[in-house]
Amino acid sequence: MAPFTPVPEEQLLAPYAMTAGRSRGRRYPEPEHSYRSPFQRDRDRIIHSRAFRRLEYKTQVFVNHEGDHYRTRLTHSLEVSQIARTVARALGLNFDLAESLALSHDLGHTPFGHLGEEVLRELMDGKGGFNHNRQSLRIVELLEERYPDFPGLNLTYEAREGIVKHSSNFDPEKEPFLAEYHAEESPPLEAQLIDLADEIAYNHHDIDDGLESRLLDMEGLVAEVPLFGEAFREADRRHPGVDRHQLINAALRRLIDRLVSDFIEAIGREIAGRGIETVEDVRRCPEWLARLSEDVAAENRRLKRHLHERLYHHPRIERMRDKYRRILIALFERYVDNPRLLPPSFCKRHPGEAAERLVADYIAGMTDRYALDEYRRLFDPCEKV
Repeated sequence: MAPFTPVPEEQLLAPYAMTAGRSRGRRYPEPEHSYRSPFQRDRDRIIHSRAFRRLEYKTQVFVNHEGDHYRTRLTHSLEVSQIARTVARALGLNFDLAESLALSHDLGHTPFGHLGEEVLRELMDGKGGFNHNRQSLRIVELLEERYPDFPGLNLTYEAREGIVKHSSNFDPEKEPFLAEYHAEESPPLEAQLIDLADEIAYNHHDIDDGLESRLLDMEGLVAEVPLFGEAFREADRRHPGVDRHQLINAALRRLIDRLVSDFIEAIGREIAGRGIETVEDVRRCPEWLARLSEDVAAENRRLKRHLHERLYHHPRIERMRDKYRRILIALFERYVDNPRLLPPSFCKRHPGEAAERLVADYIAGMTDRYALDEYRRLFDPCEKV
């Protein structure tokens, strides 16, 4: 019997989609799998990494012990993946690559959400700096240890490029170690769409969590944010008499459907209007093609402003941030002062690293729960060590 031969991606995807045949390969060459594409293997390696599993106990907005139903970095990454797959499928893009990038985009995030990144950036100023995208790259290239033949996960060039260029590009003069990712090139569409998929996901679920926590005011949201207000009024018209929780869910479904539909249509117009026919056309285009229409983008910015003003800087959130800032600073300073407090196995895996970088790697990898436990072990004289 003849061996099974999968249908080539070129026959399934749009001509401007990234395919395995167009990939720039892996840093360490490996034999290809008989029926799993390189981008499928990237996705599976990400899912099986320790860094991905730890996202379950890393803050999105609310710290894990605040409640069981709030989003975490893990559930956020899964929601980004849902949107990325939908957009990629609708446009004929490589949804395996899009999913890989969605699942890996927050691997380098610290405990306690963006606060942790802010603290480590301040503490590492002049010592190599800290950025969660660069930390994600460091994880997949060096810090993960699953394979005997190479460090990290040995992801494809396109997966690593998407991590590097997520949310921003880079200055090759300031970061020469990233030169191989060609700052002058736009990444493939599969990478471009992750930024907005990320934004749509967190805008959607932060409304949900904000209303669940009662930190967001329903009436204010309906009155001041047309994107949600229109969705809420239409949900109320279609489902009269349902309870508050079901009505919010119905409104949020309409909101996310409008954003994702507009996103797909706007990218489609950019592709057609600019005559994009190949991956090379995408890379040569000086402006990214993944965007919302002007009207919906303006409405989305208004939603983001409302969340920043009413949720992210709410006094309760600020109290949490102040408390966890002091914990992270204390941990960092204590470890740098006495690196022998770090696990010997961790230090042995990364010989030659400066103490500050070693400590930043260790703290960035912590979950919220572990950081709190470690703080108690180091500073509470009654806590067992």
